[in-house]
Amino acid sequence: MTNFIQTASSRTLENAAQDHSIAAEAPFSTIIRKGQTLRIEDSYGQQAIDTLFYNAEDYSERYSSQDTMREQGVAYITTGTRIVSNDGRVMLTMTADSCGRHDTSAGACSCESNTVRFGHGTKYLHACRDNFVLEVSKHGMGKRDIVPNINFFMNVPIEPTGEMTIVDGISAPGDYVELKAEMDVLLVISNCPQINNPCNGFDPTPIRVLVWDGEA
Repeated sequence: MTNFIQTASSRTLENAAQDHSIAAEAPFSTIIRKGQTLRIEDSYGQQAIDTLFYNAEDYSERYSSQDTMREQGVAYITTGTRIVSNDGRVMLTMTADSCGRHDTSAGACSCESNTVRFGHGTKYLHACRDNFVLEVSKHGMGKRDIVPNINFFMNVPIEPTGEMTIVDGISAPGDYVELKAEMDVLLVISNCPQINNPCNGFDPTPIRVLVWDGEA
């Protein structure tokens, strides 16, 4: 994978402009303003955090996994990664990463994919795509607006053959990423409810989202 540079943050919780606890398996969204810094924290470790970004002024501009990987020339996301939109503009820049394993190829779990992969007994289990649809509907969007997402903290090795498999996560309790917004963005999260593969240790747990103004 791409070179990982572990970076610590000096930000203090007392100065946070936003501080949210996201329940296990739940969706979440909020606006991050240009210049603000977003922290997504894996509070208990080994939790996959499915994430999308939209231009807060024009939702038709949204995260593009293809453009982000092409811009960086690598398949993974870490410190220094520029999160790129489908219009080719930088939405956010990752400024800190205490874990180093973040996928943007495997996509989000859905009832349909669960049925194909794990059998008809899983058809009615809650999935990230359900969370995404529920959350973007609050902002006037629908199923067609759900695009391939980032999976923060999800461990997906890619073989030289191009094959990839979701395996046990390596994130520890309290691991986090920080991203500086380069434009006003709508953050949409599905705190992954998957219990059929090891992306979150088969045990979904709560996460934390914090936002700081300027250079706080």
